[in-house]
Amino acid sequence: MPIQRPGQRAEQLVEEMSITSAADLDVEAIAFDQGIEIRYERLNGCEATLVGYGAKAIATIRRSTSRGRERFSIAHETGHWLLHKGKSFRCRVDDIVQNYSSEAALEKEADQFASHLLMPTAIVRPIIKSLAKPSLRDLQRVADDFDVSLQAMSIRLAALDTLPVIVACYSKIGLKWQSRAAHVPSKWRLKRALDDDSFAYDILNGQADGNKGGKQSADTWFENDDADDFELLESSMPSVSGQVLVMLYLNDLEMFERGYSRYAKKD
Repeated sequence: MPIQRPGQRAEQLVEEMSITSAADLDVEAIAFDQGIEIRYERLNGCEATLVGYGAKAIATIRRSTSRGRERFSIAHETGHWLLHKGKSFRCRVDDIVQNYSSEAALEKEADQFASHLLMPTAIVRPIIKSLAKPSLRDLQRVADDFDVSLQAMSIRLAALDTLPVIVACYSKIGLKWQSRAAHVPSKWRLKRALDDDSFAYDILNGQADGNKGGKQSADTWFENDDADDFELLESSMPSVSGQVLVMLYLNDLEMFERGYSRYAKKD
């Protein structure tokens, strides 16, 4: 029997439990069904812990004002239990680029499992497709329906590879992380620091509040010499810890490799 990827295992679990809508994604019930008792405590230094014995486990979740964060932690620990049974974990799951565990590969697998469990492809993809050219404000409404963070939903959007998007997070010291749809050409290199012509720059420096977006020259965002030949759509919103979340929609088909594009007909 072939080894399942973390996302496939999560999607199979959703199917086995006959879950067909976001409203049915009761992550605590799913965890309980897999033998995990959920407890909430004030944890220091981590977002969640997992200790198992035999067929049972206890996942202790750090109390948070964000239910989306708590739910992601539960899904993350469920992933550890199903994928990495026999190990104990102290996890930081609130930052996609940082985890206190030295088992970085295992943490990435648990993140992938959690993402697919909370936002299953069969449920989320039709909703994303219906948005056409979404802004982060549109995506926030979808995130609210799934009871996940906007950051988690934006990363899932890129992974779905349904729309030609790049999502990224910037702080005042520069680019923290990025995630792009698989068919967005890797030749487009994001700038490491925000351009002062970007909407994201205005938000990060207190010159704009809330959601802001619209057309931008691609050279506002990319290092490429020919970027000023193209336009794209930028949508930016304030994020956690004084950061800004950005979604770039590459609506100019000429930005894609000649000969083939997932989003256009062959030349």
